[in-house]
Amino acid sequence: MDINETLNEVLVKLFRDINTIEERAIRTGEYRDVTANDMHVIEAIGTGEPKNMTTVAKILSVTTGTLTISMNSLVKKGYVQRVRSEEDRRVVLVSLTEKGKRAFAHHKRFHDEMIRQVLKGLDGEEQEVLRRALLNLMDFFEKMKG
Repeated sequence: MDINETLNEVLVKLFRDINTIEERAIRTGEYRDVTANDMHVIEAIGTGEPKNMTTVAKILSVTTGTLTISMNSLVKKGYVQRVRSEEDRRVVLVSLTEKGKRAFAHHKRFHDEMIRQVLKGLDGEEQEVLRRALLNLMDFFEKMKG
């Protein structure tokens, strides 16, 4: 099998497997009610300052309408809280609850372990080549999104 066939096979399999494996890894214990999509919304909100819905929607590349559906579910499950901005009452700010912050940390541990496994056994030069290759792939996807 040549390099193009190998890379195609690896990338297709990775894309299929990552969401499935990630969801299985994060849906444990206290977080059985969280989907991979929920976790990506939690990740986009982050643990810093509250964000408005438009900012979170842009991070996720979704409409605010689509985000509202996920947000309603996450508020109901106790992971996210909504508050009106003091400066502009029309603006809704979202932030993670303590439960949401614990879920964020749980998800981060999965990603940290995934990165450790990817870098295992690679020297600095190989890590840099991998970094550049993945940045090229990300750039390709950004251009394809339009």
